[in-house]
Amino acid sequence: MKRKRFYKKATVDKAEIGFAVKLDDRQIMTPARHPLILPTRALAEAVAEEWNNQPKEIDPASMPITGYANAAVDLVPDRYDDFVAGIRQFAESDVTCYRADSPQALVDREIELWEPLLEWAEKRFDIHFHRVVGIIHKKQPEVTLQRIGAAVTDFNHFEIVALTQLATISGSLVIPLAILADEITPEKAFDAAHIDEIWQAEQWGQDEVAANALKRRRRDFLAAARFFSLVNTN
Repeated sequence: MKRKRFYKKATVDKAEIGFAVKLDDRQIMTPARHPLILPTRALAEAVAEEWNNQPKEIDPASMPITGYANAAVDLVPDRYDDFVAGIRQFAESDVTCYRADSPQALVDREIELWEPLLEWAEKRFDIHFHRVVGIIHKKQPEVTLQRIGAAVTDFNHFEIVALTQLATISGSLVIPLAILADEITPEKAFDAAHIDEIWQAEQWGQDEVAANALKRRRRDFLAAARFFSLVNTN
């Protein structure tokens, strides 16, 4: 639901710990009424920019960075273990492990985009992923799930929000971890996660509803990757 813009300008102030964003002289509060304190100035400035870019009405859908920040403050502290468990489960059926059997051009594209990511993860975490032709689930080795899953606990509350969004949209844990390790750009990562859908659109065309849905997912995916970067930019 939109509401009228009630402030003139959003600014960033140094807080006791971190940075606050103020609307005129009032500090922004989260939906749960917690002070929105950001860990880096870069993130705070991005939040302020979203508020400053609002026209006469405030549209939350146009403010993904603010939304992710709110989630990090309101949702993650009491449910950190749930977030971690939710992210870990994507390794059990990672999209990069399930391959098409035809046509050969699609098979080749999946190998070209997915194999380097899997090989990176296997080397980085000293693990092995089973590759599957088709969509029938195959359980991954327990040591694989344990080791790559353990990496998720290294992230802070703000990073966990970004990782959750990246994993959910991509259907993968390998792809988000590769982004965060600078092994692939967010733009290429999104395309890698949506190979089948993009392939079908190239071959047969794409209706407006599907095109808009893909566009929204791309926007949210890139915003999550940017959010993670801002959390780690002083």
